Amino acid sequence: MINKLIAGMLPYMPKKLVWIFSKKYIAGETIDDAVRVSKDLNKQGIKVTIDLLGEFITNLGQAEENRLAYLKIIDRIQSEKIDGNYSLKPTSFGLLLDKEVCYQNIRQIVEKAAGYGNFVRVDMEDSPCTDREIELFRKLKKEFPKNVGLVVQAYMKRTLDDLKGLMDIHSPDIPLNYRLCKGIYVEPEAIAYKKYEQINDHFLEDLEFLISHGVYTGIATHDKPLVDGAYRLIEKYKVPRNRYEFQMLYGVTPDLRKSIVEKGHTMRVYVPFGKDWFGYSTRRLKENPKMASLIIKALFIKG
Repeated sequence: MINKLIAGMLPYMPKKLVWIFSKKYIAGETIDDAVRVSKDLNKQGIKVTIDLLGEFITNLGQAEENRLAYLKIIDRIQSEKIDGNYSLKPTSFGLLLDKEVCYQNIRQIVEKAAGYGNFVRVDMEDSPCTDREIELFRKLKKEFPKNVGLVVQAYMKRTLDDLKGLMDIHSPDIPLNYRLCKGIYVEPEAIAYKKYEQINDHFLEDLEFLISHGVYTGIATHDKPLVDGAYRLIEKYKVPRNRYEFQMLYGVTPDLRKSIVEKGHTMRVYVPFGKDWFGYSTRRLKENPKMASLIIKALFIKG
């Protein structure tokens, strides 16, 4: 109840106060901030994926602004020789307003990244977006087979069937490329697993399907039992280290992240930035009120 109360109050708190919590998890407002953070992570032997914050837009003018911003971001990141790729949310480009406009916007971004030999990850959002985002991914994958990937969410009951259904566009030479995460959006119990043990079990079930079928997998978790489970599956299937990577959010579980890197596994960190950091922070907290305890720690506990 306390966590939910804090989550409900956060949007009405002063932005400077919210930033005390948010700054640990967000690079900053500008591309310069993203470049600075990315270079620091690269020096630690960590790859990055860059994401401009802003989702669930209300008009196609905003989608156009986001498209132009991403094209500039790609040019800047490539010019800085950063070891990283790009993530984006389709709702930022008009997915819920006009599917075709959204596709054309994202297609241009993937085309730009592909011109540099780079890669764009299409994020998976809440359940009203799932079918549209899979359809979008299929179209992009057909034209840019090596330059686009998708996020899948283990807590959704449909996910394993979705993975099986997409195997028709997988091949050993040009494998599918997924980020497998638990999932954060609040979904009805009818379509999503709710219990910690259930979600973890299905995460490992999905992961085993992916790596046993030669799918490149970004293992996105901060949960040590899942990291340990991933180690076991990697050993079981003798997965080459160029066929998977671990992924984490910026600022989360740095000690666990360091231990994975020290074992020689590839690590990629999600680096979000942008002027919409306040909206991002408040939405994430509403979606996951348990994060409120982190805010209390950030505000009142030093060190």
